[in-house]
Amino acid sequence: MTVQDILSVTLILFSVIDIVGNIPIVISLKEQGKKIQSGKATLAAGGLMIAFLFAGESILKLFGVDVASFALAGSVVLFIIGLEMILGIRLFKDNPESSSSSIVPLAFPLIAGAGTLTTILTLKSQYDTNSILVGIVVNLLFVYLVLKSSSWIQRKIGKSGEDVLRKIFGIILLAIAIKIFKANIL
Repeated sequence: MTVQDILSVTLILFSVIDIVGNIPIVISLKEQGKKIQSGKATLAAGGLMIAFLFAGESILKLFGVDVASFALAGSVVLFIIGLEMILGIRLFKDNPESSSSSIVPLAFPLIAGAGTLTTILTLKSQYDTNSILVGIVVNLLFVYLVLKSSSWIQRKIGKSGEDVLRKIFGIILLAIAIKIFKANIL
């Protein structure tokens, strides 16, 4: 576990979770009268991510899939998420009809969705478990802070700032996806 590994994992997860880019969704939920429980959403997402970190490989084994193959598939998913961020399109759809807001859609699938869970298993092919755990915890702290102060953040960065952040993290995510693909290809 090195500082560089922790920073890499943290930034990769930060890009995939994209909590800053999801501020408009959080604001929209608030405007619809839904209560946002920052702590509950953060803990639920953290529980999902940590459980998948430790049990994800066992689940893969049940299906006869090796980690390298999953990492390749995960890199494709990350690539698509990066394209979504850069091009401003939505290929992965969320369920907007859910009545709860802290667990669904915030904890899952917004924070700990398919992209995040895939990324966690994909990261296991290149980083040690402790680095990933620290990266998860750092991101959860950031997620909590963003959820707590989402209205203030939106006012400060504005729509243009939000768009710029999303594009920057999209490019970083594309580069990471290509790196993971190259590292796991035969």
